[in-house]
Amino acid sequence: MSLLNLTTPSNFRDLAEPVHPHVAMRRLTLFRSDHLGALDAQDARRIQALGVRRVIDFRGERERLSAACALPGVQVHALTIEPTIVQVLGDLMAAGQPLTAADVVGHMQDTYRGFVHHNTWRFREFFGLLLESGEPTVFHCTAGKDRTGFAAALVLHALGATRAQILHDYLLTNQRLKPPTGAGMGLAPELARVLWGVQVEFLEAAFEAVEKDHGTLDAYLRDGLGLGEPEHQRLRALYLQD
Repeated sequence: MSLLNLTTPSNFRDLAEPVHPHVAMRRLTLFRSDHLGALDAQDARRIQALGVRRVIDFRGERERLSAACALPGVQVHALTIEPTIVQVLGDLMAAGQPLTAADVVGHMQDTYRGFVHHNTWRFREFFGLLLESGEPTVFHCTAGKDRTGFAAALVLHALGATRAQILHDYLLTNQRLKPPTGAGMGLAPELARVLWGVQVEFLEAAFEAVEKDHGTLDAYLRDGLGLGEPEHQRLRALYLQD
């Protein structure tokens, strides 16, 4: 079995693989994933064998407490972004409001806009950590698809990926992620599929928010995330092949 073919987490992958050979990222350096709180000993050893010593965790406080990182010997950086979609859908269901798949899509788009409007400072911290060193690093949230997906898109853009290549990486979640038992929150199956998958419309909502607030994604990286030319050069030096 490949080192990257893990049982838990199912959405663990090398960020370089989906964009190779178009973007010459260093292999086995940056990994995106769902949470590391359910690792068995075998999968933990596989991740350790990759040299991972740094984990960046975008989960909310309750999420981290319920499934603490089970990977030994790593430094965990908690960049808390609370999962607003869970609260929103829970409140609507508690109020007895009927939901359609289109409603869930709309709320997911609002979540992604919130990454830009309310959590830019967290993604700035994320890039600050990436710029500290090029050591093998896993960044993740609970499912590794939304907070992690936006973070991955920003890194890939900064390293020269096209929009099509970014979306290719993003949509791989639909092939890899195995939702845990009981993850549907009591939603009808067609609604749970929206919640536990990714759609182009989700990520595009974040990009639209970026363009509305900053004009371009490059301006967002510079002004919102602190990636001036020196930082950009260092990022490329750390994460692109020579």
